[in-house]
Amino acid sequence: MKNTGMTRPLDTLGRIVIPKEMRNSMEIKTGDPIEFYVDIETGFLSMRKYIGVSCNLCSSTQDLTYFKDSFLCKTCILNLKGNIGVSPIPVPVVKEPAYKEKRANRSSSQYWVEKLKRLMHEHPTAKQGEYAEWLGVSHGRISQLKKLL
Repeated sequence: MKNTGMTRPLDTLGRIVIPKEMRNSMEIKTGDPIEFYVDIETGFLSMRKYIGVSCNLCSSTQDLTYFKDSFLCKTCILNLKGNIGVSPIPVPVVKEPAYKEKRANRSSSQYWVEKLKRLMHEHPTAKQGEYAEWLGVSHGRISQLKKLL
């Protein structure tokens, strides 16, 4: 359990307001039933949104099995096992590096100076921002490399 640091007073009718942040995080909407738990020995009172006795996926009440604090029906379990109606997880796209050449065993400044020199020879009218974009470095780094030329 996590202490939220939020306190709310009990009104004269014994009601308490559940903070909006907690309702949102627990997905409790107006009119949703709430289930209360109490430990008399420690005086601990807890609550959660009432799920009821139905399948968490399709809301069926037939052939239920209890799995990891959730009810699942036999049909949904078989569908999950057979990957029926399950969408594939998309494969993440790996971005290729800005340069593909293998670096030689020299200092990195020499490497970048030579790359910049080659680009400046090929594109003499290009702007500093274009050189930076092509090399995948900042404008400031291009200025430093120009000084080293």
